Amino acid sequence: MRRPMVAGNWKMNGTRSDAGSLLDGVVGGLDASLTCEVVVCPPSILIPVVAEKLAGTSVSWGGQNLDTHDGGAYTGEISGGMLKDFGSTYVIVGHSERRSIYGESDDLVAEKFQQAQKTGLIPILCVGELLEERERGQTESVVGRQLDAVLAVVGIAGLKDTVIAYEPVWAIGTGKTASADQAQEVHKFIRTKLADKDANIANGLRILYGGSVKPDNAAELFANEDVDGGLIGGASLKAQDFLGICNATKNQDLG
Repeated sequence: MRRPMVAGNWKMNGTRSDAGSLLDGVVGGLDASLTCEVVVCPPSILIPVVAEKLAGTSVSWGGQNLDTHDGGAYTGEISGGMLKDFGSTYVIVGHSERRSIYGESDDLVAEKFQQAQKTGLIPILCVGELLEERERGQTESVVGRQLDAVLAVVGIAGLKDTVIAYEPVWAIGTGKTASADQAQEVHKFIRTKLADKDANIANGLRILYGGSVKPDNAAELFANEDVDGGLIGGASLKAQDFLGICNATKNQDLG
C-alpha cells in the first residue's frame, strides 16, 4: 500500500512573515483524518523558519536543490548535510527549472540524487518532457532517458523508498494540465519500466504528478491507479488551495 503524498514546492517565493502565515494556515486546517503525507519545500533561507514552525507537527519539509559536494569552496550552493541539519527529510532533484534554466544534465541530476541519499535525505526525482517533445511523440523516450541516468548510478535498489515526480514541462506554471488519462499513461510507463527491473520496488514507489494541479482537478488526477499524489507549485502558496489538494487524496485507493 503506497501512502499518498502531497509536496509543496514554494520555488523562489516568500518572506519569514509569509512562511509563518502560510504554515499557520496549513497546519491549522489539516484534517486529522488525512492519511496522506504532507511536505513543504521552501527556499533554503526559509528552512530554519519552517523547521521551527513545523516542529512537532505531522508536516515534513525539505530543500529544492542541493550540491553534489559535502562542503567546500562552492559559493552560493547548499549541501545535503546543511539541509539535514535543519531537520529536512526530502530534497527535490532535477526539477525542470533546474534542468532548463540552469542547464542541469541528466548525469548531474543523477549525481545529486546519489548525494541526497548519501546525506540521509530522500530525493524527489523530477522527470518530464517539453511540449515539442510531447508533440513529436517522444515523451516516453525522454522520461526513460532521465530515469536511465539515475539507474546507471544507483541501480534499481537505489530507488527503494524514494519518490518520483512526473512534471510535464509544458504544464508547469502555464495553467495547462495533463489530462487524467495523459498523467496515468506516463505514470504507468514509469512504473512498468522500473517493474521490469524489480517489481516490488516499482510497486512500492510513490509517483507524484506535478503541473498546474489545483483543488478542482486534483481528485480526478489522483484517482488514477499510478498517481500517488502531487508535487504542487503555485497552489502550495495559498493555504486553502494546498489544503484542498491534500483533501483530494482522501478517496485514493493506492495499490
